[in-house]
Amino acid sequence: MRLGQRLLYGILRFFHALFSIPIKLKYVLLALLLVGGGTFFYTRKTIVESVGGKEDYNEAMRYIEIKDVVDEEFIDEVDRDAMGASAAAAMISGLGDKWSYFMSPNEYKAYQLSSSNEYSGIGMAILKEDSGAFEVMSVNMDSPAAWAGLTAGMVITSVDGTDVTGLTLDEARTLIRSKLNGKFTLGVGRGGKELIEVDCTGVYQSSVSYRLEKTLAGYIQIANFEAGTADDAINAVEDLLNQGAIALCIDLRGNPGGLDTEVAKLLDYLLPNGVLFIQRDKNGHEKVTESDGMCIQLPMAVLINGETYGEAEVCAAALKEFQWATVIGEPTTGKTRTQETIDLSDGSAIRLSTGTYLTGNRVDISATGGVAPEYIIHNSDASATGTTAGTTGESTGTGATSNDEQLMHALKLLS
Repeated sequence: MRLGQRLLYGILRFFHALFSIPIKLKYVLLALLLVGGGTFFYTRKTIVESVGGKEDYNEAMRYIEIKDVVDEEFIDEVDRDAMGASAAAAMISGLGDKWSYFMSPNEYKAYQLSSSNEYSGIGMAILKEDSGAFEVMSVNMDSPAAWAGLTAGMVITSVDGTDVTGLTLDEARTLIRSKLNGKFTLGVGRGGKELIEVDCTGVYQSSVSYRLEKTLAGYIQIANFEAGTADDAINAVEDLLNQGAIALCIDLRGNPGGLDTEVAKLLDYLLPNGVLFIQRDKNGHEKVTESDGMCIQLPMAVLINGETYGEAEVCAAALKEFQWATVIGEPTTGKTRTQETIDLSDGSAIRLSTGTYLTGNRVDISATGGVAPEYIIHNSDASATGTTAGTTGESTGTGATSNDEQLMHALKLLS
């Protein structure tokens, strides 16, 4: 007798002994089919649910099918790691968002080292530990970090009393960036009990430069919106008003953006009551930033170009939407989505757009492709941007020796 038959008769005898009733073999087979089928469908259902549902399961099976076909049929040897990384990168690329991308484990390590060194104002590189704290990897000589006594190997757990162990590297970077125009304390050590004061005032460089043109328009160039920018820009406006400025030209060309708090403070100073901008995440949660009723009532122009990014675009869009300034120059890029770095289990990571800015009228600047100027003007000489030496203040408001056509158009418009 074959093994299978012996097994079936064994099961038959088991059921017979258990229930003391005769059971035909076909019923045992039926029971086995029901149990086996139920197990199969339960297992399949569990697998489908574990990968996020039927649609995700089908996509995963398609990937496995393609991989198997390649393994069996492709003429050359297959690099499985490279193929997997390319597939992951293609998934993110398929989102159609140029600010989102996939990083392999090696690429992510390089990105972390690069990102950790972006704390240029303090002069140290840090990386996030599994514990949530941030380890100091290196300290630059003659930097605020070195002057404060920070050394490689120290562990940072707080910034100005704020616990950072629950923050991502991006969030910690933003918090530190918001302090770089003054003094702040770092809590170091596993318990964060030791406090070290970092003084950045000695190396702080203002991102704002300004002058009164001979047309009596105040020209304010804002290089970025990092810590201290709003106060510096407001002080520049106040000084220009004291000098007799009758109009303002705000230059945001080449401005990569920065901190939303700095943009909010400057716009609140310039604009009347209303919604300045809105920050929205994937789940529809919104943070609305508004201004009060106090404002600066002067003719204004804003200069933008293709290198005006992020919060600088938000600034230009708000001034335009409030009809408070004429926007001149070239369309911006539309980089007003905010990104987050998400770690994956194999050491790789995704840099993913997880939030976006909306204008007060709920316009998604990124979705519309950027801020469009009311006067589109291209500079024939890119090196002339921001130069007005020798402006004459003629009746047309033009400058005799500047090749900055965008600025000249603004001064003419404001004169």
